[in-house]
Amino acid sequence: MPLITLEKDIQLSDLDAWGTVADLGSQILEGEVKAFGKMTFGAPTHPVSSAYFGTTQGKFRMVYPFAEQATVVTGEVILTDEATGQSTHYKAGDSWFVTKGTPVLWEVVSESFVKHYFAVV
Repeated sequence: MPLITLEKDIQLSDLDAWGTVADLGSQILEGEVKAFGKMTFGAPTHPVSSAYFGTTQGKFRMVYPFAEQATVVTGEVILTDEATGQSTHYKAGDSWFVTKGTPVLWEVVSESFVKHYFAVV
């Protein structure tokens, strides 16, 4: 397996179009929320994977289908754990960990947002 350097300045335009977040199982609440990504390890259907993932501005709800550690690369997002009501504003360089099954409300407040994530089913 090669050593992969994670880029600090990846933009949405560097990623592949993945449809909308609704196509990925999320419920869109505001905006069209287009999704983009580029795998860095495995595939979304594998038990362990990692990728850059980004969206356009908007608001959506998802229940996490895997455990994830993620770091914001560009943009800003407010994540709210709907089980606890805890809301956190993340910017480039900020990270989080979320467990599988957690309901999360996403509000992408910048024009676009990109994270790099590591997921385990």
